[in-house]
Amino acid sequence: MTPATPSPQSTLVHSYLFLRRAIGVIGLALPVVLILGKIAVDGSGLLNSISGYYYTSVRDVFVGSMCAVGVFLLSYHGYTRLDDVAGNLAAGAAIGLAVCPTTPANPTSTDRTLGVLHLVFASVFFLALAFFCLFLFTRSGSAEPTPRKVDRNRVYVACGVVILASLALIVVTSLVPVAASLHPALWLETAAILAFGLAWLTKGEAILADVVPAEVSPAVA
Repeated sequence: MTPATPSPQSTLVHSYLFLRRAIGVIGLALPVVLILGKIAVDGSGLLNSISGYYYTSVRDVFVGSMCAVGVFLLSYHGYTRLDDVAGNLAAGAAIGLAVCPTTPANPTSTDRTLGVLHLVFASVFFLALAFFCLFLFTRSGSAEPTPRKVDRNRVYVACGVVILASLALIVVTSLVPVAASLHPALWLETAAILAFGLAWLTKGEAILADVVPAEVSPAVA
């Protein structure tokens, strides 16, 4: 029997699922690859932030990953104009924080300017991702949400809360004396990035997917 030819609608759905999963995989892998890659190439020792890995041998991984996330987000189109605006905003911020590195140890005036821009882009990026998790991913179509959709919503909300809590704690630890050896910003940024990756992997239905016919679009994803 000749296999059925996929419909344009099915092909489009699979493309969107691939984009979502790709973004999720990059988010989950990035902190692990940067931390372990730096240890493997440059030797042991943790840095104070994920952004600090720009100044190590794994810089290209950091820049390439953030630019890839930016391109994927630019290619992503949601259900409404608001999805597209949020995606484009997050995309621009992802690319911006990649090309504007964090402030180095002995900065010039240009380095300080780029460092400020980096903080702005990073803040916009994570706030946009939290917005996706809490307000966009949790929406449902006209149909009654399936049990799996309800479960996915719990994941989205948890991820959004982790992102916002991580950002808030980064600010707190920058104002309150904390032992540098604990690397609080590094672990809080890692938590936010992992939450972002988990949310998008779930959105791509790699986790908690509904069981639907192959030719039916997952309208409530």
